[in-house]
Amino acid sequence: MQNGKRYKSSAELVDRMKEYSVEDAVGLLKSAADTKFDETIEIAVNLGVDPRHSDQNIRVTTSLPHGSGKQVSVLALASGPELKAAEEAGADYAGSDEFLAKLESGWNEMDVIVATPDLMPQLGKLGKVLGPKGLMPNPKSGTVTKDVAAAVREIKAGRIEIRVDKNGIIHAPIGKKSFEEDQLVQNLRSVLSTIMRAKPAAVKGTYLKKITVSSTMGPGIKVDRAFKA
Repeated sequence: MQNGKRYKSSAELVDRMKEYSVEDAVGLLKSAADTKFDETIEIAVNLGVDPRHSDQNIRVTTSLPHGSGKQVSVLALASGPELKAAEEAGADYAGSDEFLAKLESGWNEMDVIVATPDLMPQLGKLGKVLGPKGLMPNPKSGTVTKDVAAAVREIKAGRIEIRVDKNGIIHAPIGKKSFEEDQLVQNLRSVLSTIMRAKPAAVKGTYLKKITVSSTMGPGIKVDRAFKA
């Protein structure tokens, strides 16, 4: 597939061999993102890990200081006082049995599912439905918790999951093109600092192999791996 004129024009601004500072990378990214819609800004980090080993399979969360810019739809699976608390915290959908039935039938109008531990046995039966969609709640991502309301508030405020894929790469949103440069810089640093803290003890050799930021329609821009958190 050939790249369009806009992409080629943006790519000409980028030195593909150079690793830019966090600030310079964000500034260049902002100037290269010239589409009419509000592009998503994403970071991709290639890590020296082997996700096939459980002690190198990274799955953590971080709160972006300025949010992701995306309106996240949250389903809270809870009952009793936790159900009401989740609704008051801003859950888009909240309940238990009725939503479990809807999920089983293939309903998929949420971005994140948060559940109380007592409902996990029932949710576990839906692993084949929710797993491939990345929707299965997990304690490591903070989506299985007794305090569902707090989880809902944090997710709505910009908490994201950072998870390494089977190729040892982490993809995460850090904002939108419309964000101010310093907001994107702070969000980027938050993600990188979280990844550094999550470094598995079992990892030997180079941990950060490559860091790249890009907009939805723009070229990848390499970030200096010796960044300061």
